[in-house]
Amino acid sequence: MKYIRIILLLAIFAFPCLAQNIQQKPNILFLFADDQRADTIAAYGNKYIKTPNIDRLVSSGFSFMNNYIFGGNSGAVCLPSRAMLMSGKVWFRVDNNLNNARMLPEILQEHGYTTFGCGKWHNGEKSFLRAFKFGKAIMFGGMADHTKVPVKDIGADGTLTKTRIGEKFSSELFADTAIEFLKNCDKSKPFFAYVAFTAPHDPRNPPLTYRKMYYKHLPPLPPNFQPQISFTNGFINVRDEHLAPWPRTEQVIRDQLAEYFGLITHLDEQIGRILDTLKKLGLDKNTIIIYAADNGLAIGSHGLLGKQNVYEHSMKVPLIFSGPNIPRGKSTQTFTYLFDIFPTLCDLIEIKPPDDLDGYSLRPIWEDKKESVRDSVFLPFLQIQRAIRDERWKLISYPKIQYMELFDLKNDPYERTNLIFNVDVEVNKNRLLNIMKQWQEKYGDKVIIPEKVIKPEKPDFLKVKRVPDQWQPDWIIKKYFK
Repeated sequence: MKYIRIILLLAIFAFPCLAQNIQQKPNILFLFADDQRADTIAAYGNKYIKTPNIDRLVSSGFSFMNNYIFGGNSGAVCLPSRAMLMSGKVWFRVDNNLNNARMLPEILQEHGYTTFGCGKWHNGEKSFLRAFKFGKAIMFGGMADHTKVPVKDIGADGTLTKTRIGEKFSSELFADTAIEFLKNCDKSKPFFAYVAFTAPHDPRNPPLTYRKMYYKHLPPLPPNFQPQISFTNGFINVRDEHLAPWPRTEQVIRDQLAEYFGLITHLDEQIGRILDTLKKLGLDKNTIIIYAADNGLAIGSHGLLGKQNVYEHSMKVPLIFSGPNIPRGKSTQTFTYLFDIFPTLCDLIEIKPPDDLDGYSLRPIWEDKKESVRDSVFLPFLQIQRAIRDERWKLISYPKIQYMELFDLKNDPYERTNLIFNVDVEVNKNRLLNIMKQWQEKYGDKVIIPEKVIKPEKPDFLKVKRVPDQWQPDWIIKKYFK
């Protein structure tokens, strides 16, 4: 009997999971922001914003500094972005409601994961019910007033409940819901918890405290600020661009940046609550954490406000992996896409991904087994914009108006000086056009890129009528529309 007790004690010390009920596969916590451009994180050098909790993830994890979305097939860019994220495929090969794809959470369910989702789901109710076993405070749609978010839950019978209005500010509501799941979930099984915030998407109405903290010290204008874009890029008369009058003024843009930063700092605080809960529950050591966003935003850059363009500020988004066996405080400049997350997670938990994914596992990057997974990024938006960039150069084509922009990102990272008519760098234009055609052929993109470049006419923005949408609160309408 004495020897049996000794053997049992040795087994418990050798295999602590027998005593602590820790699952072998890691948990996955996915924190997803809405409309957060990549340069709005203090740890990445933005000294005008406060993001202490995202900074914690930067210091504890691995950052991909050249992470992009793959353009989009909708003015609501977040719609295809989220479809690509969940399917691991480019938008040419998946529909926005995910009817023709196996989703990441579905694969995880098949391998024993409890799947839970809360927050924004822009890809239809049917796909959400396929993806998640449990769900609460789910917002179906593109946007809402942060103080009046319409949400549904997955009921005990597996169907969606009737719509109710969230009782708290969106970021707090979704953080509370995620924390409730973490506290009450079955700890004997690994979980995939998807927390999709609606911040910092407009309306830019953070709680008053978070507005005031930035009103006191207004953020500076972006380096590529313009009062208005110098040509019509094919998508100007759109809701996002109506949120401030033309020409954009310094005061309006700096105020909107203050409100945008306020939403991000408030979101950051809620992320901190989730991370603290994870640690208090003892789950942090065996949880992979991903932080990312669905697309960027202009907010005054190039005279624009929205994301319906292929400039860096709208296409580049944060991507951080943190967790067991992931290097701490490291980063890379290699090119990545959001849809690389799907195969990367499959690699990390050692399951086989579907054969038809367009993304690549990023694990070999931080393990120093590969320097890169691609040499260029292709950014197609609707039928009206196409961009290609490599390590130094970026070419943007506007096929409908036969216009192009060519930027030397090494010397002009903010895309301010168009070199398209400079014969000294024409070789880069031709080289990038060839690379773009290769990407188009790979994914069946039929848009014809005119090689002849015509100077565009200057747009007349005074003819554009601005009408506030239904989600803008009264104080924003009064401030920016009257």
